[in-house]
Amino acid sequence: MNNNENIIEIRNVSKKFGDKCILNNVSISVKKGEFLTLLGPSGCGKTTLLRILAGFGTADSGEILINGKDITNVPPHERPVNTVFQRYALFPHLDVYENIAFGLKLQKVPVDEIDRRVRKVLKMVSMTDYEDRDVDSLSGGQQQRVAIARAIVNQPQVLLLDEPLSALDLKMRKDMQIELKEMHKKLGITFIYVTHDQEEALTLSDTIVVIDDGDIKQIGTPTDIYNEPQNSFVADFIGESNILNGRMIKDRHVEFVGHEFECIDEGFGENTAVDVVVRPEDIYIMNKTEGAHLTAKVKSCTFKGVHYEMFVDTDKGYELMIQDYNAFEPESEVGLIIRPADIQVMHKERLCNTFEGELIAEDKVEFLDAEWECLPQQGLSVGEKVKVEVDFSKVDLIDHPEDGNIEGEVAFLLYKGDHYHLSIKTHGSYIWIDTNDIWDKGDLVGINIAPKDIKISKCDD
Repeated sequence: MNNNENIIEIRNVSKKFGDKCILNNVSISVKKGEFLTLLGPSGCGKTTLLRILAGFGTADSGEILINGKDITNVPPHERPVNTVFQRYALFPHLDVYENIAFGLKLQKVPVDEIDRRVRKVLKMVSMTDYEDRDVDSLSGGQQQRVAIARAIVNQPQVLLLDEPLSALDLKMRKDMQIELKEMHKKLGITFIYVTHDQEEALTLSDTIVVIDDGDIKQIGTPTDIYNEPQNSFVADFIGESNILNGRMIKDRHVEFVGHEFECIDEGFGENTAVDVVVRPEDIYIMNKTEGAHLTAKVKSCTFKGVHYEMFVDTDKGYELMIQDYNAFEPESEVGLIIRPADIQVMHKERLCNTFEGELIAEDKVEFLDAEWECLPQQGLSVGEKVKVEVDFSKVDLIDHPEDGNIEGEVAFLLYKGDHYHLSIKTHGSYIWIDTNDIWDKGDLVGINIAPKDIKISKCDD
């Protein structure tokens, strides 16, 4: 893409609060007139990035350009952006007209010009008959329109919106999504939108930036993000998914849930460990088993309004979620078909836990800011930097954190059909674990690893 098409360039922006990394070397390009959404769970860094873009926060490193001009150190009021906040920040002592006109009066815009622009945006947000109303007498949706009108009356090149619909009820939120999309088309300006609502992001956006724990996980169109997730976090966070361990046998042939399937993916190599994503609506379920790719028994069937959601146990002991317009009763035997185009194969992010460590005794190694007992090491010197590997299934989690060699917090959990894959955050690093036990995000745990399960080798050159 030609950089001249981009109105915003966010380059290598990082931010820490204390020891916690909020943004980790984030880079994003935004095209003129684009509706770009920053999407991620609470605390992922998306609002911090928006505040830095608006000038209400500063980055520790990196730079921000708008129209090719470096505005990294430019104060908020001199930036060609306006912000719509989550709680609208309207002035309760001013009526609707005065709220919208406030910024123009500060800029000493002529009175007749103020009146023309205010009435124009009132019409644009369908609030023409409300200019004399007290803002406290308005509904949430009406207050939202006033907040947007106040932002766009200043004719910004970029409109920043920080979870602006989160305070509205479901129906109003849906209505305002449609209005926002129409407003974006009418205005033709660039929207940067922050939300944790996946459906909202898919509905509104031209481009979605998925963020987790300060890192960008994927940038793409809504269709790409949903149909072609690049990693397990995106596949799990955007919509419902069956995410399973698999093995790429060869090009266009993959094995998962104990069966081989044709797929359309290539370039993964042969006999390569992969992750496989199949959306619940892409599994075809039928009463007959003849001609099916695999057979299963229905565990549960729940009506969800538009479709039925079913969980089934496959013939090889894997649990799958299926969404279908037809109901299949629990305990019934069914056949399942998965078409090649509906199988999304992803590279595994890691095959085991790998850490940099130091051998501090013949039978002790330091990694994750802790000392661990290991088997006596031959051919390695005390004080030598080493590579430490631990299989996901060889990490023990303990209910009482103080009983572990180190403590951690469950940061992310992923169901893989027959086990859970957990990300545990500890000492600013992560350790990944396969377990059959059920944990919740935020659980504090102790972590132990048996000496025989710690594999130590020379560091790679």
